[in-house]
Amino acid sequence: MGDAVRSPRERYREQVRDEIKAHAWTQVATTGAAALSLNAIAKRMGISGPALYRYFRNRDELITELVLDAYRDLSATCQAAAAPGDPPQARLAAVAAAMRGWALSAPHRYLLIYGTPVPGYLAPPAATAAAATIMTILLDAFAEFGAGPGPVQEAAAALDRDLAVHREWAADHPAAADALRRALTFWTRLHGVISLEVAGHFSGMKFNPALLYAAEADAAVAAP
Repeated sequence: MGDAVRSPRERYREQVRDEIKAHAWTQVATTGAAALSLNAIAKRMGISGPALYRYFRNRDELITELVLDAYRDLSATCQAAAAPGDPPQARLAAVAAAMRGWALSAPHRYLLIYGTPVPGYLAPPAATAAAATIMTILLDAFAEFGAGPGPVQEAAAALDRDLAVHREWAADHPAAADALRRALTFWTRLHGVISLEVAGHFSGMKFNPALLYAAEADAAVAAP
């Protein structure tokens, strides 16, 4: 709904919610999502706790908004990187770079959706739906490759058989089981490197994490 058709009260409510979320992101960045406090945000904004609860009923509702905003932003970033006319290899390379760049630009956003779960909080199905957009981009690309030139290892073949049955996570995407496996492998390998880098596990090891990440992305694309 655009500003032209929203009432002044609706616009004001949206502005206050955005301000609350901005303060919440600051808390997440400095103390972590587990320590998120609506009362502390209310104090920062100069309003009472009960007044703030008119905009977000509880901590979990606020966290859900942050999770959805992060997924939407990452999804939009990946979609913008994956130019539809480019070959699948180029699209996957662009998405890989976009994912890492997004994570490093604001690690607290990345860790909220891919890091340690917030104690006592369970993300709603809407968050899963938002994340599915990114997987669709990967599935589209790997589906274009078609079947590999030769047989895959038995472990990969076993996973293909399992994914042929358990493919609910791919929704209605028509990709074959081997494309599901390759997209899933690409996604897990890249997030593995990003998670380690964002958490600081490469600190002091002296190598360039960007080169490791690029090598993992290339290997995941080339794997049959």
